[in-house]
Amino acid sequence: MVHRRKVIATAVGVVGAAAGLTIAGCSSSNKAKSGGGTAGSTPAAGSWQTPDTVPVSFTVSPQAGATKVSPTEPVTVAVEGGKLQSCSVVSGGKKIAGTVDTDSGTWKSTDDLAYGKKYTVTATIQDSTGATVKKTSTFTTLKPTHTAGITFQANGMSVLHTGGTYGMGQPVIVAFGHSVTDKDAAEKTIKVETSPSVEGKFHWVSNSIVHWRPAKYWAKGTTVKVSVNAFGVNLGSNVYGASNRSTHFKIGRQLLAVSDNNTKHTKVYIDGKLVRDMKCSNGRGGYTKGANGQSIHFWTQEGPHVVLSKEATHTMSSASYGLTDPSNPNYYAPEIVKLCTRISYSGEFLHAAPWNHSLGAANISHGCINLSETDAKWVYDNFIVGDVVDVHHTPKPLPLTDGLGDWTISFDKYGK
Repeated sequence: MVHRRKVIATAVGVVGAAAGLTIAGCSSSNKAKSGGGTAGSTPAAGSWQTPDTVPVSFTVSPQAGATKVSPTEPVTVAVEGGKLQSCSVVSGGKKIAGTVDTDSGTWKSTDDLAYGKKYTVTATIQDSTGATVKKTSTFTTLKPTHTAGITFQANGMSVLHTGGTYGMGQPVIVAFGHSVTDKDAAEKTIKVETSPSVEGKFHWVSNSIVHWRPAKYWAKGTTVKVSVNAFGVNLGSNVYGASNRSTHFKIGRQLLAVSDNNTKHTKVYIDGKLVRDMKCSNGRGGYTKGANGQSIHFWTQEGPHVVLSKEATHTMSSASYGLTDPSNPNYYAPEIVKLCTRISYSGEFLHAAPWNHSLGAANISHGCINLSETDAKWVYDNFIVGDVVDVHHTPKPLPLTDGLGDWTISFDKYGK
């Protein structure tokens, strides 16, 4: 007599594996009565068995529960014993892109993560029986105290225009959006590539702004590429780079203007050739006291200046540098000055001075380089940001931070 056996379902528990199902088919429960075979014999006709489930291994990096994960660390999911059908990495509804390598059965993220976020990794796996199961894992990225954005500057008054053309004195300037305490770490994030290749050095002008210049003025036609890979980098005191940035610019012709305080002439050289000789009147010299008792000088400062900007008109007054007393002989009321090419933050310009009848004969300005209207227009039309104006024979040197005084320091001392 043949008895019907009970159907038994057994869950096969494997870490990261799909649940397996084993079912006993119909067969005799009494071998003697049935006259059936011995143990280990082939199942009777009409009975069946499911194949064994192959254990599935599910591995995620970063590991489950990890904290302070770098946002630049890739997320990888690997499966053995099954087929990875899909994978998602999500935080707050934002999904991280990735690709599946069908040959190795792995998934790898192609996007960076974000700071201070909890991510959930969900993988859909098909095991050896064809059953589908989902597995999840979570981790959290590090949270900075502050993040520092990156800005490329032409100078402290304007940003650098990507693809722009600049003069031979233009340094590379990287401005971080927050104070940097680990300057070595910050410098390692900056890569400067030039063609032709040149040696260069970093110089920090503040806790957030660093300059880079070559040993000599840039050669004509040099191309400069700058990349800052600061995202995920601790710049000190738990301040991390907010993003990666890059830019590039080109050096135009080499223009050097030499303004001689003794001869009262400013000569302009392009690619080493004298192209213009202009009569000028520079700073009268001497000192006075400002409204707050500060010392004010009237020299055109000595040393290589870098052109910062050009303005068709600029309102000038002695009050702009702290001299407000009308009884002071150096005081002057606001007036509109034309064709202004700025070379320092403190207010030195090459500009038109039709009122000055001492061009080429005496230095009577308050510190600017006075020119005729014709010469001032030529300068305005032909000079570009980054060109160099080198002032000779005055007793007051240009400070490093009054404009771009990078070239006032010898290369061996630059960065120290």
